[in-house]
Amino acid sequence: MATTTKPNGATAPGISAKILAAANPLAEESLEIASNISYHARYSPHFSPFKFEPEQAYYATAESVRDRLIQQWNETYFHFHKVDPKQTYYLSMEFLQGRALTNAIGNLNIQDAYADALNKLGHELEDITEQEKDAALGNGGLGRLASCFLDSMATLNLPAWGYGLRYRYGLFKQRFTKEGQEEVAEDWLEKFSPWEVVRHDVIFPVRFFGNVEVSPTGSRNWVGGEVIQALAYDVPIPGYKTKNTISLRLWEAKAGAEDFNLFQFNDGQYESAAQLHSRAQQICAVLYPGDATEEGKLLRLKQQYFLCSASLQDIIFRFKERRDKKDLWQWSQFPSKVAVQLNDTHPTLAIPELMRLLMDDERLGWDEAWDITTRTIAYTNHTVLPEALEKWSQAVLRKLLPRHMEIIEEIDKRFMAMIRSTRTDLESKLSSMCVLDNDPKRPVVRMANLCVVSAHTVNGVAQLHSDILKSELFADYVSIWPAKFQNKTNGITPRRWLRFCSPELSNIITKWLKTDQWITKLDLLLELRKFADNADLQAEWASAKMANKQRLAQYVLQVTGVTIDPNSLFDIQVKRIHEYKRQLLNILGTIYRYKKLKEMSPEERKNTTSRTIMIGGKAFATYTNAKRIVKLVNDVGSVINNDPEVNNYLKVVFVPNYNVSVAEMLIPGSELSQHISTAGMEASGTSNMKFALNGCIIIGTLDGANVEIREEIGEDNFFLFGATADEVPRLRKERENGQFKPDPRFEEAKQFIRSGAFGSYDYNALLESLEGNSGYGRGDYFLVGHDFPSYMDAQDRVDEAYKDRIKWLKMSILSTAGSGKFSSDRTISQYANEIWNIEECRVP
Repeated sequence: MATTTKPNGATAPGISAKILAAANPLAEESLEIASNISYHARYSPHFSPFKFEPEQAYYATAESVRDRLIQQWNETYFHFHKVDPKQTYYLSMEFLQGRALTNAIGNLNIQDAYADALNKLGHELEDITEQEKDAALGNGGLGRLASCFLDSMATLNLPAWGYGLRYRYGLFKQRFTKEGQEEVAEDWLEKFSPWEVVRHDVIFPVRFFGNVEVSPTGSRNWVGGEVIQALAYDVPIPGYKTKNTISLRLWEAKAGAEDFNLFQFNDGQYESAAQLHSRAQQICAVLYPGDATEEGKLLRLKQQYFLCSASLQDIIFRFKERRDKKDLWQWSQFPSKVAVQLNDTHPTLAIPELMRLLMDDERLGWDEAWDITTRTIAYTNHTVLPEALEKWSQAVLRKLLPRHMEIIEEIDKRFMAMIRSTRTDLESKLSSMCVLDNDPKRPVVRMANLCVVSAHTVNGVAQLHSDILKSELFADYVSIWPAKFQNKTNGITPRRWLRFCSPELSNIITKWLKTDQWITKLDLLLELRKFADNADLQAEWASAKMANKQRLAQYVLQVTGVTIDPNSLFDIQVKRIHEYKRQLLNILGTIYRYKKLKEMSPEERKNTTSRTIMIGGKAFATYTNAKRIVKLVNDVGSVINNDPEVNNYLKVVFVPNYNVSVAEMLIPGSELSQHISTAGMEASGTSNMKFALNGCIIIGTLDGANVEIREEIGEDNFFLFGATADEVPRLRKERENGQFKPDPRFEEAKQFIRSGAFGSYDYNALLESLEGNSGYGRGDYFLVGHDFPSYMDAQDRVDEAYKDRIKWLKMSILSTAGSGKFSSDRTISQYANEIWNIEECRVP
């Protein structure tokens, strides 16, 4: 650690006096970079001046990197302003960014210079990057996909923006007690984020409640209620080895000074005086607040509308600003300059909001506003799960957004009139196709139906998922608008998910391909196939995988206290905890394995394949069965890991607080990865792509993107089990009719839990969800019992394959080699060409 001299002559940790503190915002040489870091430590201070410990060094380093990003950012938007291309605006309730420092210096191609600069200042780059907290702006695959997409938009030099909300406390930070999972608020903004730039000049009013006034001319205006201000915070998103740096614009909710009642405050009515400030803070406090109460439902709807309204006002403002510099323009040009993509149904209110802004503020007629809206907005569906296809109470929507409810009613009325006049054959289907479900017991607005009726394009996110949408969920709409429906198989950014998180493996790939072009042209990985049998490559590959496993073992010891053996098979399942993702199948299989190991002689155990099974993910705070599964994994782990007869052959670890940074440790170190959802229920999955790209073998069902991954990497390099999507309805029906015969191994595993082998917690409610033939919370809807025997058989095949190290290494190499299709660069190119109609706009 370098030292500096305090005024009284004593020394304290600080910046070396040899490094001049000088502003060098575009520095490329390590000494100049060190000077710029030193400058920020001294002149952009956030801490007392006598410290330059890792935390202070992180903030100064981040601000130094941000200097360069701001320069590129400004150049990018000046260029977009000059060229005036059509731009895409990606609306998402989640952006799961992960740490920005490693990604930024990697994309800017200055990681070596920064590592050297920090060395000159007495620090290691790895220690400094560890200081950054993950931005708590998302939860799972939806938000991580959105972040991969932004990376690809910037890398492909596309004119695009992301729009989201600036959640102060995120979803939650996960901890464990004897009772199981505990949720505490994320602290990522407790100090500040050095990556965001507040735009005090970008602020828009967002109204809630109130009523609709009709003028004598028949025009309508939404008035009254409460008005919250949406303030923009911009986060720069750099492309890989390109000047283009685009924006993720996050909205914060604020009330103004005029909304603070000084008289009430001085009268001692402190809470009343700041009511609107308090309500504003609630909007961006938490991702997915609990919605069991009407207040919770209102808050979620407020969040969704707040995102849509602020973003569309911003988009329209910039469209008009650019047009004002031209002599003649028409509103009909709007869709030729603006593409809006709805990431799932959360931003559906963008549809009636765009209609409202065009009709009420810009005074367009219905037909013109509808034409513009339907040519502007496209919708990505991410689920076939009924509970995830949002349905909002008509009463709640009417109360919060009275004008929007009017517009939705009119959209629905016109859609039904169109069906009755042009498609009489579909009249009998109208009750399920219309936007409003007027069931007197529970009248709701079906958000997915509103999206399908209003958007110019609807896409699924894997071929199987898109086929299910077309043949089942949206089949009737397909008969009206067959060209409206597309598939866009998801992808991941090869930068974060291989180049930066596994430099050892990346360097080997570059060496054998004799180019690093694969980082932006992932199809080049196919060339690895011709070296898959090469003993030298296999040896280097094994060495890289072992380095990643050792790093992971150190991390697991650090966060859980459990020692794991890097020579064992690392078997990992990390994703949101949900019954359809079937972490329960995984842990039941583990319990059966443990029971068999206990029954073996010491000699027999020596012939088994040693395994370390890791599970990670957050269970939603109100999802009782998911939380029971988390508790079961922890209970099973504490018994097995402390059993001296078995713990050399089996360990079970629940990795806490799963997030992007944890994934960057787990995925490169994994050898077997479980993607075992009930077929037909996972839209795509993207962690399966990350694991495959890192040379990890998948055990999985024919679900989501697993189908395409298996096709690309080869059937022999994938451990397949389980029912197929087309078999699932029949199997559920047979179960209802009492025709299910459980496998003895399945019964044995359940009985072992009931015996109390894993503690005194009562797991009956969890196990009963797998039992019976039908009924709420029973009947094994996710077919864990049906798929258990084929799952166990597939795991036996894994054990055998792992014993043949050469065979396993070849499978690993072929897994990476076959992952070229799953780049988000490919996905985003398809969106740009086939949905958004936008083109590259490269900064010169």
